[in-house]
Amino acid sequence: MAEVIKNRYDFVVVFEVENGNPNGDPDAGNMPRIDQETGHGLVTDVCLKRKIRNYVEAACDGKAGYRIYVKERVPLERNNKEAYDYLGIKESEIKDIKKKDPDVDVKIRDFMCQNFFDIRTFGAVMTTFVNAKLNCGQVRGPVQFGFARSIDPIMPQEISISRLTVATEGELESGKNTMLGRKFVVPYALYRVEGYISANLARKTTGFSEDDLSLLWKAIINMFEMDHSAARGNMAVRKLIVFKHESELGNAPAYQLFEKVHIHRRDIDKPARSYGDYEISIDKESMPTGVTCTEMI
Repeated sequence: MAEVIKNRYDFVVVFEVENGNPNGDPDAGNMPRIDQETGHGLVTDVCLKRKIRNYVEAACDGKAGYRIYVKERVPLERNNKEAYDYLGIKESEIKDIKKKDPDVDVKIRDFMCQNFFDIRTFGAVMTTFVNAKLNCGQVRGPVQFGFARSIDPIMPQEISISRLTVATEGELESGKNTMLGRKFVVPYALYRVEGYISANLARKTTGFSEDDLSLLWKAIINMFEMDHSAARGNMAVRKLIVFKHESELGNAPAYQLFEKVHIHRRDIDKPARSYGDYEISIDKESMPTGVTCTEMI
């Protein structure tokens, strides 16, 4: 079993989108998410975690301990049932079993953490266990993301699209040979998101390990490589800046470290259309005692 992490980490990820929609808002006709007051683009933490899950599932296909709990069209209770089967118990009998074995909550939680990477990493709300009045149903993960925010305000463009073919004989007879639709794209935007890794939660709860940490960095760097599509255009992680603390609880507040990463547009009189239009600098000289900074890419 790999060693559980002993150091706290904070990190900054910088990624770009070109001619794509990084995170559509279903409440706004799938328009790119936007801060209505400032015009800056937003990408939710849930969206980014989905990309990481997809990468890990592809990279660790079939590897024990690296399955994914939150998957499309897979009922969560199906995975939850595996824990009951592993312990040889039935959900209907859980109240009686809990009276005989007060640690059954911990046993179920440990089984789920050991088998599912995303529970071990991000935590989970496992509804079946909650309904059964088990304390293991809500696991707080050591790795957390905030919302990504674009460096500059974005100007989404609504583009009409059409098709040449028809779907039915009725459409052909009526003379319809095109179907109009619309899609939103962001010509170019650079986004920044900040994240946190708690060694304390890893030790106490999920067992997030050094091997898991290495895989997480790879997944972050490559999270858009498994997700290319016409809808998302060209998306890529450009920077991963990691702050490592010497201690489990940390040697400095996260905000002090994040403030050392500066991103500026080189020419504010022209709209940004590439990564080269920005300059990223890190103030490494005044790093707090007990914290080291590493640029992964």
